[in-house]
Amino acid sequence: MPPAKETVPPFLNFAPLDNATESLERASGEYRKALEKAGSNGGAALAKASLVNVNRALAEKRAPAHTGRGAAGRPWFKHFVDAPGQYTGYEAKTLPVVREAIEQKQWKEADAGIVVTARVLEAEAAYIHTIAQQLDAAVH
Repeated sequence: MPPAKETVPPFLNFAPLDNATESLERASGEYRKALEKAGSNGGAALAKASLVNVNRALAEKRAPAHTGRGAAGRPWFKHFVDAPGQYTGYEAKTLPVVREAIEQKQWKEADAGIVVTARVLEAEAAYIHTIAQQLDAAVH
């Protein structure tokens, strides 16, 4: 006997996640350029620069993640990029809020999770951008 036919899932708008990914790519590119500039000539520019703020920002423990709430059913997991799966033990799930909602066919939760996760990633992109600017300023 064949399995029961499933209904077609509704349209999910992944544009916020696509946009957030592009923001992360741009910010990381800016950071990479600033780091290359700082490391040029054997790091001579770094030796002169005051890097206190850059080092503090890099040393700060951050989870690209949180908005104050955790994953569904596990509020103690605040990381929105990867986290142990709800039903997989310690196996990591990427974009767990979105992925697990889709796997469980909870479409409204998936749609909301896309927006929340995108906000988290945009915030991380802004943070990386700020560090890149601080590093670039420290080398001037």
